[in-house]
Amino acid sequence: MPETKQSKRGISPKQVSNIKVVVLCVAAATTFWILNALNKEDYTTIVDYPIEFEFDQEQFMAVKPLPSSIEIEINGNGWDLLQKYFQVNVQPFVVELDRPAANDYLLTADVRRSLSEFISPTQLLNLGTDSLKFQIDPIRTIKLPPTLDSTSYSLGKNIRLLSNPTFEPNAITLKGPSSILDLYEGKFPISLDENRIDQNISKNIPLKISKELAEFVTLETEEIKVELEVVAFLEGNKRLKLKKVNFPRSVNLEEEEPIVMMYYLVDERKTDQLKDLEFEAVLNYSRRNKEDSTISIQVSPLPEFLDQVRVEPSSFKLIYGN
Repeated sequence: MPETKQSKRGISPKQVSNIKVVVLCVAAATTFWILNALNKEDYTTIVDYPIEFEFDQEQFMAVKPLPSSIEIEINGNGWDLLQKYFQVNVQPFVVELDRPAANDYLLTADVRRSLSEFISPTQLLNLGTDSLKFQIDPIRTIKLPPTLDSTSYSLGKNIRLLSNPTFEPNAITLKGPSSILDLYEGKFPISLDENRIDQNISKNIPLKISKELAEFVTLETEEIKVELEVVAFLEGNKRLKLKKVNFPRSVNLEEEEPIVMMYYLVDERKTDQLKDLEFEAVLNYSRRNKEDSTISIQVSPLPEFLDQVRVEPSSFKLIYGN
């Protein structure tokens, strides 16, 4: 009698065929059982049901992500519960807000009845939360004065701002939710993006919103002109004439015929005035330091157009005679 042909693993084609039949039978029985079970009533489960908020988006804006679902406990037909659990062809429940900025929450008890009707014939048993929290602000349009961001520019050596920056236009119009606009604290920062400035600047700057606020705020002013006036201070030095005031005859300086030098920065526009001035190193005995018998130098005159005035030496030691 001929032998039955074996597979490589020792299982005959007939045995393979029998296994397929068994698997198909089990699959069919399982499918029948599941379908039969799903057709039954009185199942209970908890699902995250999708929701949507509806409000006037021309007048209001959400500044935080709105809740996208609400946890509910429901009872009903197996098919209905399975569909809602996996959100297959499920329409979101719409929550209408007539005054969205009046509160930052909604009691779920206020929508329980309408939600129950919406998910019918499934029965609503319980709500998983007592409130839905959100932040929706009224949209406003405001005008803010521009201000120069001090970190966006630097001045060259011995360069000073002659006056406050000027802007054209002198106000910037923004539109967005109120709490986001409040973050500007009443002014709009302008980035100059200039380093080591050593001459007057007149620059047109495109305006933009920072990345973290761009989704909320829109600019109605696209560009601003910034003007800066600067002045250079020049380095200089002078030898000062020594002048003693209120000195008793018995008091002298420890150093005989001292040389006093003054070092300074001068406004470049005032150099001609500087030439006409006679500076003195004034030593007023009445202002001496009695503890260490020293006296400090005072420069006279000391005009406002001088800066970083330094005197060397800055003081002298006193000696007292008989």
